[in-house]
Amino acid sequence: MKAAETLQLLESLQVKCLMEQLYGADKVEENIERYRQLVGKFQETFGDRDILMFSSPGRTEISGNHTDHNHGKVLAGSINLDCVGIGAKNDSPQVNIVSETFNQRFTIDLSDLAPSEKKAGTVDLVKGLLKGFLESGYEIGGFDAYITSNVISAAGVSSSASFEMLLCSMINRLFNDGRMDTVTYSHIGKYAENVYWDKASGLLDQMACAVGGLITIDFIEPAAPAVEKIDFDFSSQNHSLIIVQTGKGHADLSADYSSVPNEMKKVAEYFGKEVCAQLSEEQVIASLNEVRAYAGDRSVMRALHFFEENKRVDAEVAALREGRFDDFLTNITASGNSSWKWLQNCYTTADVQEQGISIALALTELFIAEKGKGACRIHGGGFAGVIMAMLPNNLVDEYITYIEKAMGEKSAYRMSIRPYGAICVNDLVS
Repeated sequence: MKAAETLQLLESLQVKCLMEQLYGADKVEENIERYRQLVGKFQETFGDRDILMFSSPGRTEISGNHTDHNHGKVLAGSINLDCVGIGAKNDSPQVNIVSETFNQRFTIDLSDLAPSEKKAGTVDLVKGLLKGFLESGYEIGGFDAYITSNVISAAGVSSSASFEMLLCSMINRLFNDGRMDTVTYSHIGKYAENVYWDKASGLLDQMACAVGGLITIDFIEPAAPAVEKIDFDFSSQNHSLIIVQTGKGHADLSADYSSVPNEMKKVAEYFGKEVCAQLSEEQVIASLNEVRAYAGDRSVMRALHFFEENKRVDAEVAALREGRFDDFLTNITASGNSSWKWLQNCYTTADVQEQGISIALALTELFIAEKGKGACRIHGGGFAGVIMAMLPNNLVDEYITYIEKAMGEKSAYRMSIRPYGAICVNDLVS
């Protein structure tokens, strides 16, 4: 479909209905214009060829903080901030990508997919994705892509995973007839981060971005995670989910991030296991002194968080399915307290005076205590970045004014859960 036909498609009722599902009724025209602009920029950059439109959301982690990498459970959802791209085959051995948001333009030769010595940056990540397709037995080829994103960067809403899953959906559709599933997308994204970035990430971010909607995931069998969609509408409870950017991002905190899975696995190692999901909390407590001596006290605290957080995910899923929203909020608060006290990922010990997360949580807890309603917790990898709050709709505007006075203008984002993950837009409206 050429640019003119694509622009005509963007005027259709089908597209407007999809845009409402993806972004909300008040954001339809704004996002249609966003796609229009992107089509034009692709055409100016790469010429008028048959093109396809793609979208991949960021994600919110509702519960299950730092459990996926030890094969635990999570509750997550795709959000109405996304990475959008226009893609087309170019019948060459090269991949050409323009990333408008980060002012990047680069070319990758498919004959050279080795990572750089520094193992960092977008080029290495894309090389890792392409290599991951080949390692998984799928096809790749030359293509052009023009991409933009409004997913908050380095802030715990998975801007990297959103970008990864966008490219996975693009490569799947262009070269593999769309036959791949979202679990495969997720493993390829994890491979790229693990091997080409040396980042010890799990599958949560990629799964939540790829699958879409509100989902619970059990990673006990990481090669085939058990994913269940949960039919629940937060707006039906007159509550909104708010993400607050607390200042400094977490892009330079890989050592802190990696210490969490590694320390949990150190506890498992004492028992001859690989991950905490292969243990029970009772086992650890029964051998507590020996485990402390072997793995260290913070490792034990983080393992205890893992066990309790797994239980909370089950409790929250049950509460949502049974309509016990107050119980759900209580467990959100408990999850946040556990991350702060047991998991200890609200600030980095490398700079104890940098505590934007802690400040935002403290202020939000004061607000909730005064109003008597709501819940909050750290969001994502932690150490810096964002927090999450769930508040009644009639308090949201007041809260945003209150928190932005402390954290800065445009630091609070009102989110919604969208029903679709990484998609080819054309396929949903054809």
